[in-house]
Amino acid sequence: MAVSEASDAAETGRRDAVLESALLTFARHGYRKTSMEEVARTARISRPGLYFLFASKQDLFRMAVTRALERDLAAAEELLADTGKPLRERLIGAFDRWAGRYIGPISRDIPAVIEQNPDLLGPLALTAPKRFEELVVAAVGGEAAAGVAQTLISASVGLKHQVETREAYLGRMATAVGLLVP
Repeated sequence: MAVSEASDAAETGRRDAVLESALLTFARHGYRKTSMEEVARTARISRPGLYFLFASKQDLFRMAVTRALERDLAAAEELLADTGKPLRERLIGAFDRWAGRYIGPISRDIPAVIEQNPDLLGPLALTAPKRFEELVVAAVGGEAAAGVAQTLISASVGLKHQVETREAYLGRMATAVGLLVP
């Protein structure tokens, strides 16, 4: 590996680590209460170093959530495409990746911030959920696929506000999937 490639890989790894720390910090404190200083401290980087990577808190939030959504969609797509596993298992896995990992006290604020400030993410706030729905429809297949997908998504949204743990979410989603998917 050339020196510049190694440097690029290190920079990407550092950037990913900062984005992961930022996502956790935004989840813990909320968008408004999170400071760049707090993100820098959590990411173990200097505040000037953080500003070198991201011009503003809004840019940092947008990039952290965009990265998470893109990874969640890729993981859901991979799970749903694995036809070696039963459809119910694939659906529960995809919903876990899409929403289940965001259940619990530490992660309540991110979906709320996105819902209350869709302009923070731009078009991704609309395109990512639509893409997830398309993936579920394709996996379910058949005439009723769109209705099943929309009902499962509605159940997931409701459960996010009703349950306290990821395990409770997954148990209830398994029930919903079991009722809707033969």
